[in-house]
Amino acid sequence: MSNEQDGVAGGLTESDTSTKPSLDPDIDVGEAGDEATVLESGTELERTIDLRGGLAIGVGTMVGAGIFVFPGLAAGNAGPAASVSFAIGAVIALLVALPTSELATAMPKSGGGYYFVSRGMGASFGAVVGIGLWLGLVFASAFYLVGFAQYAMAVLAEVGIPVASLGAVPLIPILGVGFGILLTGLSVFGTENTTKLQNGIVSLLLGILVVFLLYGGLDTLGLFGRETVPEQFMPYGTLNIFTTAALVFTSYLGFAQVATVAGEITKPSRNLPLAMVGSVLVVGVLYVITIAVSTGAFGSARLATFGETAIVEVARSYLGFPGAVAILVAGLLATVSSANASILSSSRALYALSRDAIVPPRLGRINLKYGTPHIALGFVGGPTVVLVAVGRTEVLAEVASFLHLVTYGLMCVALIVLRRSNPEWYNPTFTVPGYPIVPILGALASFGLVVFMQPLSQAIGVAVAVAAIVWYLGYARDVRLKGVKTDA
Repeated sequence: MSNEQDGVAGGLTESDTSTKPSLDPDIDVGEAGDEATVLESGTELERTIDLRGGLAIGVGTMVGAGIFVFPGLAAGNAGPAASVSFAIGAVIALLVALPTSELATAMPKSGGGYYFVSRGMGASFGAVVGIGLWLGLVFASAFYLVGFAQYAMAVLAEVGIPVASLGAVPLIPILGVGFGILLTGLSVFGTENTTKLQNGIVSLLLGILVVFLLYGGLDTLGLFGRETVPEQFMPYGTLNIFTTAALVFTSYLGFAQVATVAGEITKPSRNLPLAMVGSVLVVGVLYVITIAVSTGAFGSARLATFGETAIVEVARSYLGFPGAVAILVAGLLATVSSANASILSSSRALYALSRDAIVPPRLGRINLKYGTPHIALGFVGGPTVVLVAVGRTEVLAEVASFLHLVTYGLMCVALIVLRRSNPEWYNPTFTVPGYPIVPILGALASFGLVVFMQPLSQAIGVAVAVAAIVWYLGYARDVRLKGVKTDA
């Protein structure tokens, strides 16, 4: 069967309410409005996520890893210069967030990078991005859940519960898997429930962090009469700054997840750019301050010995037992919020693939009672809990980064293609400043950062991309999604 679609229906914006029917009933793109994304089949994804919810998804996802998992690992790799690594990540994220904001206001639909690339560059590129985005977020979700389990163990130990006495019981996989199933179930029961949880977690989390970083920052500057640990700024050389940037880039995946749920964002022409760019700026500042405060407390070599919960010891050094407990609670909140947003976004990527018949359309079915893609959520939660049992923190993080960086680079290329071809339906309400320099730099930086990753992470990422191409050629090679009439 030939599944053809010219992509025009997929490019509708708020100002274009006409809908061109698909040439194949399996490809059901529909119409994007302020209240809901209505599909030709009559089902819909209701727009229930406002600006605060969009910011909560972006900030809540990014804060989790960058502050509560990476400080010890990053400082061990780059020393105090790890703050530069986080700054590099923020710059790359902004170079991609701006083009993504333009694409999202032109195509405010679920699927994010997959949707943009498939309409700009065609179904084959879209398949690589969509499958990579789905699995990349699965890897990220597993990474966050492992971090959650580690913090949960630390909380139990801090309050005097003898977890060591449990012997060979694998508590970290058990806790990670259990909460993975819980969060997946919560997403099935309604997006509104998920965003309410996200809003509450992020508000409390930011309150704790602001107090801690303000006190720690003033202490680091010597305003409380305490001397910081003297240390060379780049003890491990310049190259390690870039390899560390590749490692910690997982911390900046949250802004793109806002675009992945664009079909459920209210007033997308305004809220999508504000949520994406705003979340990168807020979190980038927090990361740089966190590394400065952390390395000032102990020095990078000692900080690295604390592993994934290094920030707890930093808080203890500044604020004693209350500080350690507060940061442990914040770490639990942060890793839960990151996993929660990643599971939600991953399911929407798979949902978008199914609507275009890149994967079986059955995966895009909407639960009539809760209005959520329950089958897609199952295909996210299942692989996630399997990966949690692996527990390779750095590999999980870098594979997620690899797959997202490929997506980010192709999104920047897709924007250039769409600008040059200028289809009549491409009418964004936000345009990227500094075009074409910004998207070109975004693409080069995204692809370039992949070079600095571990060989194992690169191999897994390449294997996923190759598998996506093989799947497309075997299952969906007749699908046509490119939204331009001629090559750019």
